[in-house]
Amino acid sequence: MNAYIFTGLSVSFDDAKKILDANYLPPVKRGDIDNLLENHENISVIAIIDGVFHQSPAVSHKEILRALKMGITVVGGSSMGALRACELYPYGMIGVGHIFEDYKNEIIESDDDVAVALNPDTLEQLSESLINIRYNLQEACANDIISEEDMVELLNITKNVYYPKRTFKYIIGKSSFDECKKKKLAKYIGENHFDIKTLDAISVIKYVKKLNEDNSD
Repeated sequence: MNAYIFTGLSVSFDDAKKILDANYLPPVKRGDIDNLLENHENISVIAIIDGVFHQSPAVSHKEILRALKMGITVVGGSSMGALRACELYPYGMIGVGHIFEDYKNEIIESDDDVAVALNPDTLEQLSESLINIRYNLQEACANDIISEEDMVELLNITKNVYYPKRTFKYIIGKSSFDECKKKKLAKYIGENHFDIKTLDAISVIKYVKKLNEDNSD
């Protein structure tokens, strides 16, 4: 199977290759899929995980649709992939993961929910996505670290902060909590932090791997 996967931010190339030997490309931007279609033959799968939102124009719906019309399986999840999959699953794009389901069920609607700042040279993530902050705070609430009212306050702070500044340290520091509660929450996040975008990215790669295995039978 000749698979091309756009990622590098939600999951590193090295970690992705441990799951599936495929062609890994950096976060997709406008024109990347068209270039892929023009310069490579026998593409069986294109998977979109990460994509550019603000630094360059985002990948267009039309180029994804062109790939689908060529009979290429297009899978999306985690970040830009989840957003585009939600918009295009009626036309054949396959969505995978929790974030895709959140978009599909209109729990989240904006690309701002998954946007993060990154180092363009290393693809190092420099901020937290709103969706990831929400998932972590929900777990903190479920474990009685914070109340539902506390969670609402922190989410409101997060929504009103420009995405490159979204970090747990920043939003906890901006809260009305006393120092004891701030330290308790910071300690909990430090010990239990997880990245829902990474988990969904892994699910996308495992889905592509299963496609490969099924096609090999």
